[in-house]
Amino acid sequence: MPEPTTMPQILARQAALRPEATALLDGERRVGYGELARAADRVAHALRRDGVRPGARIAILDHDSAELWTVVFGIAKAGAVVVGLNWRLAIDELEFQLADAEVQVLFVGPEFAAKGDTLRARCPALRQVVALRESAAWLGDAPASPFPDAVGSEDVAVQMYTSGTTGKPKGVMLAHRSFVAVVAGMRAVGDPWIGWSSADVSLMGIPSFHIGGMWWAMTGFNAGAANVVVPVFAGWRVLAAIARHRVTKACMVPAMLQVCVSEPDCASTDFSSLRTIVYGGSPIPRPNLEAAMRVFGCGFAQIYGLTETGNTAVCLRPDDHRRPELWEAAGRPYPGVTVKVVDAAGNVLPPRAIGEICIRSPANMLGYWRREEATAATLRDGFVHTGDAGFLDDEGYVHVCDRQKDMICTAGENVYPAEVESVLCAHPAVQEAAVIGVPDERWGEVVKAIVVVRAGMAATAAELLAFARGRIADFKLPRSVDFVSSLPRTPSGKLQKHVLREPFWTGRSRRVN
Repeated sequence: MPEPTTMPQILARQAALRPEATALLDGERRVGYGELARAADRVAHALRRDGVRPGARIAILDHDSAELWTVVFGIAKAGAVVVGLNWRLAIDELEFQLADAEVQVLFVGPEFAAKGDTLRARCPALRQVVALRESAAWLGDAPASPFPDAVGSEDVAVQMYTSGTTGKPKGVMLAHRSFVAVVAGMRAVGDPWIGWSSADVSLMGIPSFHIGGMWWAMTGFNAGAANVVVPVFAGWRVLAAIARHRVTKACMVPAMLQVCVSEPDCASTDFSSLRTIVYGGSPIPRPNLEAAMRVFGCGFAQIYGLTETGNTAVCLRPDDHRRPELWEAAGRPYPGVTVKVVDAAGNVLPPRAIGEICIRSPANMLGYWRREEATAATLRDGFVHTGDAGFLDDEGYVHVCDRQKDMICTAGENVYPAEVESVLCAHPAVQEAAVIGVPDERWGEVVKAIVVVRAGMAATAAELLAFARGRIADFKLPRSVDFVSSLPRTPSGKLQKHVLREPFWTGRSRRVN
């Protein structure tokens, strides 16, 4: 059968070739590719019955599960767009994303039923909330016959929200091709990459509402692998799944790896089935990488990319990990991917010169949903301007040195300071606030707030954190708060965050962790 170019084709191909093969392992449940395809067809028919048309935004708020992946494929078959919601977000943050995307149908898991009711009351465009794990009544007599395939590779498949410097998240529109193009490019030139096959058992360690989780899952489905669901990450749960299901490939962020290595049962866990661990989302400290490589005893591959690039565009492959001098590199571009480094004027820089990393990939986003100016600023001449500062070395390896944007990456979650600063400054005692990322050996970076209190008023760190909690997701909350009389600024009044960051990053070769 031809190479899939859309998400429905991924599933249709495996269901036709290997209907009884395992697609999902979810706790005690095993779901075959044929069963998954039929269930997804029912979801697509039910959506169309209820008036959902191609291009409509359909959201999911739940932990990963077999039901969630059934709905993902059903939405894709219907030509609608998956909006995966980070269940860790506060209700106001969820409301913004639903309203911004004009979501028509929301699927909710049992733990989020109350949030679903609240969101339905708050969002006028939301006309239906479906209980994800109890959808039999909603499905009704929807048939399991194949849903007509009318989805194109350039149609929007997923709208994934990423924060921004203005404090308001932007919906990244990713086409169906974003989830197949990079791997297809490698296959076209005979590049085995990490050797995917239908014999693999893949651990889906990163949640599906992240680009890394969605892309990794689709790559596993495309290979015909058995995919192990991790509903909520916990080190012990991952270790147990690896041993029980004889996992061969896993994808995690560095903080997850460290949690697994620190688990008491790690020393007694059987990792003999593991062939490759793929990690990404943030750089990994050298001691942590050495420990993980020693414990798991398999090949390691680091991936680098953004939501805007459809996830991975650069890879430090297992063979590269045999050269310790390369461990601080992000890797080299895949076949079909081009990376350049430019200065502030857009001029391409020579090797070793630091500038902004720009990526042209066949998986690049279509743009930001209804954010034409932001799209034009980020996607120029086919290149995504990442906002990361780095360089290319003489061998073509990409090195990430710092961020030109203010983004903080903590335990694989992206936090933009503007979001946190906006909440803190809403407190009546706060005159101004600056939020920065500081290095942390466990989580990579953690959020730190530096606050100026209004004259004649007082506030404590505990009071400010209590005020912010519930207004933003817990992972965005500062781990520490410092109080100062003023913030450093240029003569023109621009805040100098590099001055605030400097004491915490002095002596480090990279200003990201």
